[in-house]
Amino acid sequence: MNQQNETQRPVKCSGCGIKLQTGNKDLPGYIPDVAFEREPVICQRCFRIKNYNEASSVSVDQDEFLHLLSGVGEKNALVVHIVDLFDFEGSLISGLQRFVGNNPVILAVNKCDLLPKVTNWNKLRNWMQQRCKEHGLRTAEIILCSAKRNQGFERLLEAVNELRGQRDVYVVGATNVGKSTLINRLISDYSDLEQELTTSRYPGTTLDTVKIPLDDGHYIIDTPGIVYPWRYSELVERKDLGAVMPENPLKPAVYQLNEGQTLFFGGLGRFDFIQGARQSFTCFISTTLKIHRTKLERADSLYQDHRGVMLAPPVTADMDKLPQWQRHEFRISRGSQTDLFISGLGWIKVNGTEGAVVAVHVPRGVKVVTRPSLI
Repeated sequence: MNQQNETQRPVKCSGCGIKLQTGNKDLPGYIPDVAFEREPVICQRCFRIKNYNEASSVSVDQDEFLHLLSGVGEKNALVVHIVDLFDFEGSLISGLQRFVGNNPVILAVNKCDLLPKVTNWNKLRNWMQQRCKEHGLRTAEIILCSAKRNQGFERLLEAVNELRGQRDVYVVGATNVGKSTLINRLISDYSDLEQELTTSRYPGTTLDTVKIPLDDGHYIIDTPGIVYPWRYSELVERKDLGAVMPENPLKPAVYQLNEGQTLFFGGLGRFDFIQGARQSFTCFISTTLKIHRTKLERADSLYQDHRGVMLAPPVTADMDKLPQWQRHEFRISRGSQTDLFISGLGWIKVNGTEGAVVAVHVPRGVKVVTRPSLI
C-alpha cells in the first residue's frame, strides 16, 4: 500500500512548479514526508509563503542569476534591487542594467539603522547615486530602509506603487541583504495569497522564480538570492556570522597610528599602516569583532602564535576552512577622502590628508577596494 502511495505522489509542487524532494531541507523543492498528505501538495517554501507570509530565499551564483534574468529587458517590469548598506560594493549586482533595459530600477538600500543617527542622508543618497553611475546602473529612486526596524518601508511601498503601473515587480538581490523581509511586506500589502502560487521558468534554465499573484492580476516575482563568493558572509561558519554581520548600530573605532603599526580584526583580517605621517583611521566593523593593535614587525609571529585563540573568530578548528590570506597594498593620495572597503567585514576610513601606504590581508577572493568615503 505504501509503495502504491509512493508512486502516486506528485512530482512537482503545485505552488511553484519546482521538482519536489525529501532529502535536503536547505535545497529548493524540499517537502517533509508527512506533507504529501496535504491538499494541495506544495513545497515547504510555498507552504511558508502561504501560511506564515514568510519568503525564504533560494540562492544561485551570479552567472545562473543573470541567465535567469535575461529577457526581463523585453518585458514591462519594475525591478527592485535590494543591497546591503554595510556591504554596498559587495552586494550590488554588477551588470544589472544591460539585463533590465529601459525598465525602472528602485534601489532599496537596507540596514541603514547601522549608521549613526547624525548621518546626512541626502549626502548618503548622492554618494550611492555616484556609485551606481560608476557601475553603469540607472536608478529611478534610491530608498534608504531598515528591514530589522521596519524603517523606510512605507516610502519603498509608495515608490513601488508610483512606478509599478501595469507592471510585474521583480525583486532581486544577493543573499543576506533582507530580500525576504521586503517580499513579505509586498505580499501583505498587495496580495491576499488565497490564489494558488504559480511559477515562471525562463527558457534554457532549470531555475525557478516564484510568482506571487497580486490583486490586480500582476505578479511579484521573487528571484533566487545570488551567492557572491567575495563576501565574508559566504565564507565564515554560520556561528561566526554574528561577528561579521552587525546587528546593532556601528560604533566607529578610531585609532591613532604611527607608520609600522598593524590592526587585527579577530582572526579574519589585518590592516597594516606601512608608510605615512602619524594619522587616525576609523574602523566601521561589527562591535562583536575584537580589534588588536600591534607593531607591523611583530604581526606575522603574533598571527602564527595566537590565531584561532586570541585572534578569533574563527576558532582554531575552523581556521583551515578559510582560504589562505592574500595581501592587498594601496597608496592613498594626499588630500583624498578614502575608505578601504572589505566586502562583508566593513570598512576603514583614512582620516589623514597627508597620504599613506597601507595594506589589507584577507582570505583569498574577498573583495577589497578603495572608494570615496561613505561618511
